[in-house]
Amino acid sequence: MKLRNVLGVAAGTVGFTAVANRLLTARAGEFEPFLEGDHDTYRWRGFDIAYTEAGDPGDPDLLLLHGINAAASAHEFARVFGALSEDYHVVAPDLPGFGHSDRPPLLYSASLYATFAGDAIEDLTGEQPVVVASSLSGAYAAMGAREADVERLVLVCPTDTSMGGRRTWLRSVLRTPVLGQGLFNLTASKRAIRYFHADHGYYDTANLTDEVVGYEWTTAHQSGARFAPASFVSGFLDPEEDLDDVLADLAVPTTLVWGREADITPLSEGRTLARRADARLVVFDDSLLLPHVEHPDQFVDVVRGEGPAETDG
Repeated sequence: MKLRNVLGVAAGTVGFTAVANRLLTARAGEFEPFLEGDHDTYRWRGFDIAYTEAGDPGDPDLLLLHGINAAASAHEFARVFGALSEDYHVVAPDLPGFGHSDRPPLLYSASLYATFAGDAIEDLTGEQPVVVASSLSGAYAAMGAREADVERLVLVCPTDTSMGGRRTWLRSVLRTPVLGQGLFNLTASKRAIRYFHADHGYYDTANLTDEVVGYEWTTAHQSGARFAPASFVSGFLDPEEDLDDVLADLAVPTTLVWGREADITPLSEGRTLARRADARLVVFDDSLLLPHVEHPDQFVDVVRGEGPAETDG
């Protein structure tokens, strides 16, 4: 094929991708918060951080910090938010770069999220809140709790590693306006969202509703949605500190909640972490990374301290 033809095909491909990207963003449009409650924003270091709160402000405070993925937001706690608000004043922010919070084109980092976790504990709650955090945000919450006064930590499949090392080239590619956006759109398609949840998130995909998939697709197709996930998939959101060391140094009662069938963060890691950090380990059968989503009633009982579905270790 002549060079002129090759260049023509390449230009056409780029043009098609750019048009497709614009159409997907336009199709997503504006969207409403998923959680039911009072919605507000909190100004944090140049970001407008969106959050939802519910429950009696006179009740003990509970902060919910969602995990990290391409379509992450506080919607992760939808199945437990209402029940928890019966006993707690619950606050659930969308992390910087996700959901309804600002998504500027920053080089997002683990230190940014750990700092946010500590500041959110102090600024969005009262004295000694219970903090619930999922996946990588479990590490951020533990790091933030070193500077803030926390009553208890409840960490769901927490981890301090996700992608096995940092890859600057991958982050750079995903941040590009046409190719990067196109690649991100592929990873955040409804088919890809369902695949990820079936492979790692949900033990029983009957628990994954079309409403959740639609919301995740929409939030992943907002302007700027690729920047924080670009740092995630390239390893830049993994903390440099070991989670077991951070937890071991904390004088905060900690409960680890694990799905027995979890594979990305297997139960063996949960047992090791619980032993090294002297933390309580609660294991949910028939569960992968989202025991709080698939077993909401039992999870709420664990947060309340009323007894786990099963204790392991």
